Amino acid sequence: MGDEKVKAEALQIIGAFQVLPRLVVFDLDYTLWPFYCECRSKREMPSLYPHAKGIVHALKDKGIDMAIASRSPTADIAETFINKLSIKSMFVAQEIFSSRTDKTDHFQRIHSRTGVPFNSMLFFDDENRNIQAVSKKGVTSILVGNGVNLGALREGLTKFSENWNTVEKNKQKWTKFCQNPESSDKKE
Repeated sequence: MGDEKVKAEALQIIGAFQVLPRLVVFDLDYTLWPFYCECRSKREMPSLYPHAKGIVHALKDKGIDMAIASRSPTADIAETFINKLSIKSMFVAQEIFSSRTDKTDHFQRIHSRTGVPFNSMLFFDDENRNIQAVSKKGVTSILVGNGVNLGALREGLTKFSENWNTVEKNKQKWTKFCQNPESSDKKE
């Protein structure tokens, strides 16, 4: 499936949802592209997973900001590849640095840079430990097995919508509870 066909299908998927994330964050290695940066040379021409470019362009067309969170020990190679693939301008934030733990520091920096609340973010990664840690911050997180693809996009937007609706229902219940005129402070 070509980039334009993937983009068209991604736009259809995105259009099916009333609630969308304000920021979609991607890992790089084995999420946007099928390799580890540290195993490659800057001289090589990298490639993305087959659906990745179309999905990124669809999100951009819909006005959804994107960022990168990568635990790469070779940030220079990652940045070179992002430039070679002509996708650098697609991302409002790039947090690419080595970390021994998970990606919570990456997300704290992305949040500080963009001002987007964690519960307004959608994240794609191939490592379960990153998914678990970032989910605890309130980010809707999707584990990808074979890179980001249209199925993962649909899954992510579905889960984001479900999470958002749960939060909104809880806010409504709390507001109703706080405004209850039957308060025990009422004098008789």
